[in-house]
Amino acid sequence: MQDPWGVNEFNYPSLTPSSAVALTLRAVGGLTTRQIAQAYLVPEATMAQRISRAKRTVSGVRFEQPGDVATVLRVLYLVFNEGYSGDVDLAAEAIRLTRQLAAAIDHPEVAGLLALMLLHHARRAARTAADGSLVPLAEQDRGRWDTETIAEGVVILQGALARDRLGEFQAQAAIAALHADALTADETDWVQIVEWYDELAALTDSPIVRLNRVVAVGEADGPRAGLAALAALDDSLPRHAAVEAYLRERDGDVETAARLYADAAHKASNLAERDHLMLQASRINARRSLKRPGSENL
Repeated sequence: MQDPWGVNEFNYPSLTPSSAVALTLRAVGGLTTRQIAQAYLVPEATMAQRISRAKRTVSGVRFEQPGDVATVLRVLYLVFNEGYSGDVDLAAEAIRLTRQLAAAIDHPEVAGLLALMLLHHARRAARTAADGSLVPLAEQDRGRWDTETIAEGVVILQGALARDRLGEFQAQAAIAALHADALTADETDWVQIVEWYDELAALTDSPIVRLNRVVAVGEADGPRAGLAALAALDDSLPRHAAVEAYLRERDGDVETAARLYADAAHKASNLAERDHLMLQASRINARRSLKRPGSENL
């Protein structure tokens, strides 16, 4: 039987991320075109065309070696981040496929990705309210976190880190593990999280990682330290305005924070995030309105 992790679909650079994910789910995951279409909320015919185009793209390509592990992991992480939609739980499917990969390949980054997925998946039940709105990490009911899944993720991560071949997924998983280890948001070890973000930034040189690090610096050393770190980053980065809004609010500049939350909402990439950011702006504006002279008579 051919090793499913040697398929060349993972290797071909011309595939878009969405096409690579769809083709992986069909060729490796065994999902039907209908299931994949439902997960992406597109007509089945549209998804069938997308998968056919992806197959044609890679049909004439020959590789002598199995797919590059780093590329395989990125595709699996893309699948995981699609979450849940339709009748297919893509996050669970990504975990299943990553378990298969971990059983087939002895690689610390494969273990790191599996640990990361498990640690994030363990918090899934607490991430949204009954009305579907987002619940920030600090406000989540930690009693709803899946402690068995967290424990499994931590054990897998510890085994990967012991190999002393650090990679970005292991570093991300270490950050997730520190969040999972805190009994309350106030007990989060932000100093150590900043250190892991430093490792992750060195590994990836990613501006998004540096933006996430800003939040951690703001928690560890205060909002003004976070704002100073933010000043070094490009303000066109996705979620830059949201991060600045959070830090400005913590620093007491609520007028600027409200404006930035509203600005971030207009730039949000999905409806849930937009609604969450607009709610933050409305919350601040309502509080400011109550503090105005004479507002008690309104």
